Amino acid sequence: MTFQERLAADAGLCEARLLAALEGRADQPVTEAMRYAVRGGKRLRGFLVLEGARMLGVREERAVSAAAAIEALHAYSLVHDDLPCMDDDDLRRGQPTVHKKWDEATAVLAGDALQTLAFELLCEPALGSAEVRMELVRGLAVASGIDGMVLGQALDIAAETAVRSLTLEEITALQAGKTGALIGFASEAGAVIAGADRAPLRRYAAALGLAFQIADDILDVTGDEAKTGKRLHKDAEAGKATFVSLLGLDGARARATELVREAEAALAGYGNAAANLIAAARFVIARDS
Repeated sequence: MTFQERLAADAGLCEARLLAALEGRADQPVTEAMRYAVRGGKRLRGFLVLEGARMLGVREERAVSAAAAIEALHAYSLVHDDLPCMDDDDLRRGQPTVHKKWDEATAVLAGDALQTLAFELLCEPALGSAEVRMELVRGLAVASGIDGMVLGQALDIAAETAVRSLTLEEITALQAGKTGALIGFASEAGAVIAGADRAPLRRYAAALGLAFQIADDILDVTGDEAKTGKRLHKDAEAGKATFVSLLGLDGARARATELVREAEAALAGYGNAAANLIAAARFVIARDS
């Protein structure tokens, strides 16, 4: 199976698990909004959970609830990020954002419920012992909270009204939380489930997460809205510093390529078993959406 085939197959596994988790829930607009929010997308974070687990000998059936959990958490972050009080976006994955299709209150509640669903999924017995499940819960809580994604988002909002532009070091720290923390959890989750050394996957994730954000900054400048499915050129319009504005387009591309090499080197000890994770790193900087 090629990388693209594996990515698509894992996206299907994650979506099926998420929709199954929402079956039999209250028949309310907020539930339908949750289903709407978890459909579509590349599901790269879910793939990282499942492929990291496979690389370490864990069957996908055992790891799929953790993959679905990170996708539920990511979906919540997008629903809230799109709100008028945050990035104020009307389009996500080529479709109206949740607050546009329903209303702001429904979007807030759908995001809240997707966040709690993520932790419910991490309590599935198939993931392993109580200790394993608690470590997954703790890991996702840290990655998504004030030491991770929420902090990164807060720093990003503050940057919009700051009297000076952020430095390269400051942007790197911001993105380590906003984008990198969830990628870090996803990359290490397979090792947590397998009871294996997490250090190589931690190094891989650090390089991958930064490369992902640099690629996003490049797409914001050069991308096609029809392919990305979201509004572009937001950062330039807001006057925000980005990897592209600080490094230049060629410099940003070169840095992303360096980071992919770092990600590959981190997994060198796994040989061919790491082929799909290495392909994912290359995909991150070559994607058009």
